[in-house]
Amino acid sequence: MIDRLQFLWPEIILFITTCVVMVIGLSKTYLRRKATALIAGAGIALATVWAATRSPDAESVTAAAGQLLLPHMVAYAKTLIGIVGLMLLLLMAGTVDREEEAQIAAGRRSFDPLRSNRAEFYAFYLFSLTGLMLCADADDLIWLFLALELTSLPTYIMVAISTAQTRGREAGVKYFFLGALGAATFLYGFALIYGATGSTNLNTIASHFRTDGISPLAMAGLLLSLLGVSFKIAAVPMHFYTPDVYEGAAPQVSAFLAFVPKTAGFISILLLCAVAGWAYLPAGQAGSLTTVKAAPGGTQLPELMRLMLWVMAALTMTVGNVLAVLQTSVKRLLAYSSVAHSGYMLVGVVAGPGGPADQGFTSNGVSAVLFYLLCYGVMNVGCFAVLAALERSPGRDGNFRETETLADLRGLCTTHPALGWSMVICSLSLLGMPPLLGFFGKLPLFTAGIRAGELPLVVILGLNSAIAAYYYLRMAFAPFLETPDASAEPVIASPFRVRQLAAVVSAGGVVLLAILGNSLMEECRKAGEVRAGIPFVTGGKAEHASAAAD
Repeated sequence: MIDRLQFLWPEIILFITTCVVMVIGLSKTYLRRKATALIAGAGIALATVWAATRSPDAESVTAAAGQLLLPHMVAYAKTLIGIVGLMLLLLMAGTVDREEEAQIAAGRRSFDPLRSNRAEFYAFYLFSLTGLMLCADADDLIWLFLALELTSLPTYIMVAISTAQTRGREAGVKYFFLGALGAATFLYGFALIYGATGSTNLNTIASHFRTDGISPLAMAGLLLSLLGVSFKIAAVPMHFYTPDVYEGAAPQVSAFLAFVPKTAGFISILLLCAVAGWAYLPAGQAGSLTTVKAAPGGTQLPELMRLMLWVMAALTMTVGNVLAVLQTSVKRLLAYSSVAHSGYMLVGVVAGPGGPADQGFTSNGVSAVLFYLLCYGVMNVGCFAVLAALERSPGRDGNFRETETLADLRGLCTTHPALGWSMVICSLSLLGMPPLLGFFGKLPLFTAGIRAGELPLVVILGLNSAIAAYYYLRMAFAPFLETPDASAEPVIASPFRVRQLAAVVSAGGVVLLAILGNSLMEECRKAGEVRAGIPFVTGGKAEHASAAAD
């Protein structure tokens, strides 16, 4: 267990920060309560720096200290989580207790810790990020389950309390019950895997599959696990909650949902597929789930995993894009867009890691997925940040109202230039318009699919990218080319300037990271390396059998 602690310092830092935030957030002094966001940001920044600079060398990892399947992914994933987590934190100002604090400041009410939600909200935010980092550390099915639930459970509460409107609580209830269904599904799959292999350790399970093949019971467990985890990434058929939850939650919380559970889901899917055994082929041939050693009896059971992921990818990107075209609400549009982007990334999962002789980034579908998670996180924050930074005057209930429709974005480049241009840049990047970041993120998915021989899936990816152009161009042209409706109620800027800062930072990141694309791709290539050979676990250490031995 001592060996494990060296990997867990970022999570320990976040946990300590969470405890401090929970106490400070209940202070009677407003300035101390306000400092919770700064303390949370400092904790996330420290955890990110630690993960990027102090993480143990992946080559020295033993089976007792962590998972050996994607050892380079851990440091990259934690750094990615910290960077996007800091950007999302900028959006959270004023999400809860806005009216409460205004009344306290005006002297109409005294501070009551039972009515205050600030401490809990930021604590839930940090707990969810901690769970996401723990997903990257997982080397055991029980660990992975607990990490996924620690990531998800706080988000149910965040959705419910993010807005004073009734639909926020309705969205929280829908999200909770459907989330429970997804958790029950993949937990049952984990139980079947344990029943088939006699172990919950990922390294041991991978070794069992390598030596004895994947039995029908184990394959059923893998398929159920993938189906349940697909809820986290909002993939078909577990996507139905997405538009209602995104629409009911505050825009800043919707941005959080679009990145954190999705990243947890894809990390889990990559680990499950690595356990099943992405096998390496000789130089010049591509590797995919179809090349895994067959189970006794000659039935190529891993083909079922590939087929399930293939169909899921095709349906997810198609359903997401087609339904997004029909939306007028920007939040529902971005919700279906989130579904479509999950389908894009599943193409990289199906393509697999390529072969050890393949040194180019574009041959590695795992690296393409990890890089696209970074791209999507940065791009998506910008669009939601614009929505969070705009509002309408208070209604009859005294609460400020959100901007929701595409009509609300008209002429934004004229009325609010920083927000308008941020929406234009981020929308075009989500489309994949060169030379913005989204283009460089999507290109490796295409090339990885081609190298893996998944040409029909690549064609579907291309057609869906063309469909997506329709609604992304609407989002980009409304602020840039259209004029506001003179009879409509004017849209005003939120008093929380850090939300506008988040939009500008996101737009700047879309441009800057595109310039730094080559170095980022190289880091992602290392992070996505699957070790050549599934480990045989002996005496707490791992010995690696080369693929050539087969």
